Amino acid sequence: MKKLIAIPIANGQLCAHFGHCEKFWIFTTENGKIKSDELITPPPHEPGLLPRFLGEKGVNAIIAGGMGSRAQGLFSQNSIDVYFGVEVDEPKNLVQKLLNNTLVSGVNLCDH
Repeated sequence: MKKLIAIPIANGQLCAHFGHCEKFWIFTTENGKIKSDELITPPPHEPGLLPRFLGEKGVNAIIAGGMGSRAQGLFSQNSIDVYFGVEVDEPKNLVQKLLNNTLVSGVNLCDH
C-alpha cells in the first residue's frame, strides 16, 4: 500500500511546531519501505491552510512535535493521520519508526 508521510522541517530536523516549519519533507512509502522523498516549501502560514495544502499533495500522515487542536481536527477532516508529541530526530528515522510501528508519541508541544 502506498502512503505519503509529511514531516515539518527546520534546520534539517523535525520542527517542534508544524506551522512554523521551513519546509515539509514528504516521503513516499510502499509496502513498508521508503521509495522516494522530496522537500517542498509550504505557503506562508495561516490558520487552517496547511492541512488543506498537504491534503492536496496526497499526504496520508503527518509526524509533528506539536500541533494545535484546530489543526488536528482539520487534518482529520482531510483523512490525514496525525502523530504528534514526537521527539526531534532525523526525518528518515521517524518515517522508518512509523513504518515499523515503533514511533513513540508523547506530550503535544503546542498549547493552542
